[in-house]
Amino acid sequence: MSGGGRIAVVGGGVAGAVLALRLRERRDGPEVELFTGPDAGRADASAASGGMVRAFETDPEASRLAAESLAELRGDARLRERARFREHAAVYVARPGTDLAASLAVVEEVLPGAAELTDAGRIAREYGLHGLTAGAPGVVERRAGHLSPDALRTAALEDLAKLGGAVRAGPVARVGDGPSVKLADGSARGFDAVVVAAGAWTERLLAASGLPGGGFRTRQIQYTLCRAARDALPSFVDEESGLYGRPDGPGRLLLGLPTVRWDVDPDATVPDRVLAARVVEDAARFLGTPVAPERTVASFDCFLDPPGLELRPVAGGVFTFTGGSGGAAKTVLAAARAAVRALTG
Repeated sequence: MSGGGRIAVVGGGVAGAVLALRLRERRDGPEVELFTGPDAGRADASAASGGMVRAFETDPEASRLAAESLAELRGDARLRERARFREHAAVYVARPGTDLAASLAVVEEVLPGAAELTDAGRIAREYGLHGLTAGAPGVVERRAGHLSPDALRTAALEDLAKLGGAVRAGPVARVGDGPSVKLADGSARGFDAVVVAAGAWTERLLAASGLPGGGFRTRQIQYTLCRAARDALPSFVDEESGLYGRPDGPGRLLLGLPTVRWDVDPDATVPDRVLAARVVEDAARFLGTPVAPERTVASFDCFLDPPGLELRPVAGGVFTFTGGSGGAAKTVLAAARAAVRALTG
């Protein structure tokens, strides 16, 4: 589809909101209707996400999207403010023997000087971290940070409305070739393209519509907000242990480990208390200081193997835009631009 036309985006998370806005921002852009679902603003993945952003990812294509997104944030003060972006360093420690050269080359191309190859020993010494695997390769970014995906979503919805895009609440019962969107009240609307960006609800909606699934699975995501006598910490990921975290204000940290709760019901997710206790114990050893938990946040996201937030065709003018697997905040700005190019030619 080239220029004009009408496109529906189904899903009110950060991916759907930013995609709808990007579509409407085009000079010859289509009419856009965004269907947010029945409970816009609920505690979905966009509301619960820790929002860590950096340029480096172990996959080179993901690195390109992450670096382009971070470059956009760096270049737009208004966007940083509205997305509640907070700048701080980020470190990533990979497993021993991992080759990071291709991803680092991509980051250097997009954001020269943004990422530096190093090793676990230097990261441990510089930031006072413990238990990192000796000899493991690592990456340091001095100007990474975190944002609020929920705030970015809100900003995108506001701008979409100002540009004449329609934002509609209410449940979508089906999407179909034609393509079309059928609402729970039985009414149907036809479009030139329909994009399902419903995150953890995507596979359920495709099945209800009689469309082939995209191989998406739901998985619980969870982190614990803690107090710790550590300041000036970077955000960090340690592949070997799985531990990740970021600063959350003076003396406060957001800390987590990957969960093993797959195929969870997005409408019935509860915290894994055993995992939360393990996070506290592991983090205390990792940081070398006591960690006091305050609150555990449990949510869910849409996972795909291999992961990646991108536009994928389903059938008959229906597409999906999901699969960021818990990391969409890093790539959504650039991934939405790529999706618009694919949709509009």
